[in-house]
Amino acid sequence: MRRRTLFRNKLLPFLLLAPQLAITIAFFFWPAGQAIYQSLLIEDPFGLRTEFVWLENFQIVLSNPLYLEAVRVTVIFSTAVTLLAMAPALLLAVMADQVIRGATGYRTLIVWPYAIAPAVAAVLWLFIFHPNIGTIGQGLRAMGFAWDYRLHGDQALVLTIFVSAWKQVSYNFLFFLAGLQSIPKTIIEAAAIDGASPMRRFWQVIFPLLSPTTFFLLVVNIIYSFFDTFGVIHAITQGGPGRATTTLMYRLYRDGWVNLDLGGSSAQSVILMAAVIGLTVIQFRYIERRVHY
Repeated sequence: MRRRTLFRNKLLPFLLLAPQLAITIAFFFWPAGQAIYQSLLIEDPFGLRTEFVWLENFQIVLSNPLYLEAVRVTVIFSTAVTLLAMAPALLLAVMADQVIRGATGYRTLIVWPYAIAPAVAAVLWLFIFHPNIGTIGQGLRAMGFAWDYRLHGDQALVLTIFVSAWKQVSYNFLFFLAGLQSIPKTIIEAAAIDGASPMRRFWQVIFPLLSPTTFFLLVVNIIYSFFDTFGVIHAITQGGPGRATTTLMYRLYRDGWVNLDLGGSSAQSVILMAAVIGLTVIQFRYIERRVHY
């Protein structure tokens, strides 16, 4: 017989939910509603004249080749960041799960980078890869490699991907390690007794049991690559050289804050929000089927 919690006061559940609902309304639904409303308007930079244009802003944005180029950069950037942030984190978690001596210190050192703000992390790696003052940057140029992320778009994109992924590895490591430690050791020992090799035990026993954690991190990392990497891009390349590192988020900032195209930037924010929601729904609709809870 299942025990259910009963509230004698019917207002109590609503009072308990009120703080979270207030935060959600104030910081999500209200800004989202404002963005949708402003995407239907054309405003001058000073807010003195407003014209209701329906979906004209969306037509202009979607027909702009520069915006479509930002879509291409975002797809490459987000895919690479997600893969490079999750794969090393899983490897480190597997190694940390096997450490006996100094395990606490080992895990603490791996977690530290997560406490660094994205812009600060970008500046740290900037001093390492800078072509004139960076240790690795100077070494690459000394070996004859034409390293200068300020001039070469592919190098700038690789650098921003690397820094963004490095910043997220610690977060993924925490969840992968927690997932590994929640797997009963008896299951792994039974597979070892049956003669399964360590690699086979990992792919056929451990990794399937980690699928809930992997699925959760996949959703979180895709959202991270779309939004939270803005500080890295702004600190290292500011969307350049040219438009090599201009993602959808950075283009939205540039059009709205720099160029003061309020209607166009609002339309871009609505499109980006719809794209992220759509990706999340697709993941829950199709990928979650393969998750073993």
